Amino acid sequence: MLSGRILKSNMLRFAGMLIVATLTSGPTLSAEKGGTLHLIVQPEPISLNPGINRLGPATFVGNKIYDSLLGYSATDIAPIPRLAESWTISPDGKTYTFKLRHGVTWHDGEPFTSKDVAFSIGDFLPVQHARSKDVRAEIARIETPDAFTVVFTLKAPYPAFLRTLNVAIVPAHKYVGVTDFRSAPANGEFIGTGPFKFKEWKKGSIIRLVRNETYWDAGKPYLDEIDFQVVPDANSRAIAFETGQVDVLRSGDVENFDIPRLAALDSVKISEAGWEFLQPIGYVHINNRNPILANQTVRQAIVQAIDRDFIINTLFAGYGKPSNGPFSRLSSYKDTSVETVYPFDPEKAAALLDKAGYKADADGTRFTLRLVPLPYGELWSRQAEYLREALGAIGIKVEIASVDVAGWFKRLTTFDYDIAQNFVYTTADPGIGILYGYRTVQGDNAGSTGGNVNGYSNPEIDALLEQGAHEADDAKRRQIYSKVQQILSRDVPMVWTHDIVFPTLYRDRVQDLITTALGTDDNFAAVWLKK
Repeated sequence: MLSGRILKSNMLRFAGMLIVATLTSGPTLSAEKGGTLHLIVQPEPISLNPGINRLGPATFVGNKIYDSLLGYSATDIAPIPRLAESWTISPDGKTYTFKLRHGVTWHDGEPFTSKDVAFSIGDFLPVQHARSKDVRAEIARIETPDAFTVVFTLKAPYPAFLRTLNVAIVPAHKYVGVTDFRSAPANGEFIGTGPFKFKEWKKGSIIRLVRNETYWDAGKPYLDEIDFQVVPDANSRAIAFETGQVDVLRSGDVENFDIPRLAALDSVKISEAGWEFLQPIGYVHINNRNPILANQTVRQAIVQAIDRDFIINTLFAGYGKPSNGPFSRLSSYKDTSVETVYPFDPEKAAALLDKAGYKADADGTRFTLRLVPLPYGELWSRQAEYLREALGAIGIKVEIASVDVAGWFKRLTTFDYDIAQNFVYTTADPGIGILYGYRTVQGDNAGSTGGNVNGYSNPEIDALLEQGAHEADDAKRRQIYSKVQQILSRDVPMVWTHDIVFPTLYRDRVQDLITTALGTDDNFAAVWLKK
């Protein structure tokens, strides 16, 4: 499996040549038009604009409204055309020239042009997201020689670049004269170029999208409408699927222990595909800026107090794989041979805390930590309760500070927590996701864009991540990232609870649901319903 790499030899071989990929459209001859696809979005998103918010619920809905320059194939995560129909790469690997589709219009009827791409990637997205800010820092200049050409000149070779372009392109004409992109009125208008248009959002009830009749991919989308239902609890969501009110369940919509039962229903299928690009890993964040948690010995104690097999096999009902480092099993850069393994061992964990100077007091408490749970439903609440019990068993008192999604995000990005739950999309190239997650963040917060919310800082890691991001030779990149894994797994800046497996349940009348490496996070232009 490729993982976002552009081999040096390939860069030389294909330099200056036109790179064109063909969109996979599935069995178009048998695809039927019409119908409404009924989904669940859990929890209710903060925004439907993935240019503003990239948390899972926002991208799940918003990626149907906002198209991107590229998609990625399911088989090898190779880039495929979306708003960009073709591209070339210069011999030195520093200049990328994209030819854009003609005749694409925004949902308000305005034409899509290269100015929208330059504005989105050059100005708008870097204000909103740490990963986009990192990408923008790689770019020396963005040029738009005509309405359908955009040229990115990079400061240095950056092999991950083609894997960074699945981001939402937003309408530049809606932001003319705007200085504060974060609070612009256009952010709530949800105008994209994607296969579906925003129709209505009844808070706490339903989000409704309808077919974009002028979508650039002729004949698509096939669906008339997509309804995202907001259902308050997991049991009700399971009933909605059982009774046919909902056609698809994504992992997290229901309790994991319910998945085998629901998968056994008549005319129901299950798939674990569609995560090849995102590569999710479960985290217990540790705030390394807390003086207690800055001590590596304390972090080693915490990781050995947590039974990660219990988390996988009991809490997640077996939907997960063991992980001892920052890279997903789906990454071709994963190197388990260099990882330090900290086995579940509460006695050793307690001894490490003694060694670190944190002796238990008369009531058995060594110190107190605030845990901010991930507010994504009952499963995460139960994991939070388990973490409280597991750490309590070695004398660490845990106080659970439950907040909503917005509060959780603010707590993490301002380092206003001690430990916190999360799962993160590490993505198909370490020059994107790993760089983003472990490079030192300057200042007293990670900002509204996220980033390294652990506050971990290691100059050696910073230097290696910088080298890996700009090394064109894939063999050398592998050596660099093996060293990164060796250091991070030893330092345990956080607890990698598990390599997450996210199954999708769907009725067999739903066709071509997962056709790319983005799975259900993709735009659903090819999805159709069998009558």
